[in-house]
Amino acid sequence: MAKGEYWTHGDAQTVSTAITILELTAPSTAIEILTRWWINQSSVTTSTATRGRLLRKTATVTGTASPPTPAPRGADAASGATVKWIATAEGTDGTVVDEDGFNYLNGWLIIPGEPEQVIVPPSGIVALKFPAAPTSASWTFGMAHREVG
Repeated sequence: MAKGEYWTHGDAQTVSTAITILELTAPSTAIEILTRWWINQSSVTTSTATRGRLLRKTATVTGTASPPTPAPRGADAASGATVKWIATAEGTDGTVVDEDGFNYLNGWLIIPGEPEQVIVPPSGIVALKFPAAPTSASWTFGMAHREVG
């Protein structure tokens, strides 16, 4: 049975290093289905490019933890997922799921169709990361996910 739809994000976070910016760990009793992920910024006004990566992790990061926020579509108030943002120590990177270059002025937004949605298995970890150091900016990033189980 679906527990609901959630989104989690970081707003106005200054990032200027290659780093994991957001990590989602599925609970041991459910799966998470990623329905959207994004990275954008609001402080750089000149056209420049960087790369974003969505990947699986085999070990979690050390970072600030916060609970997933229920999306405004009537989710249960509690999710079993664990969310961390802005790694202070990197976990172990696993398989790259998606990676793309994007312009600072446009940002990176992925809304996969149902067959392409990323499934995070029980206790699995997925993360958004800058694989190379971006120009320092005020970054906003996030993931929308549906918890099932």
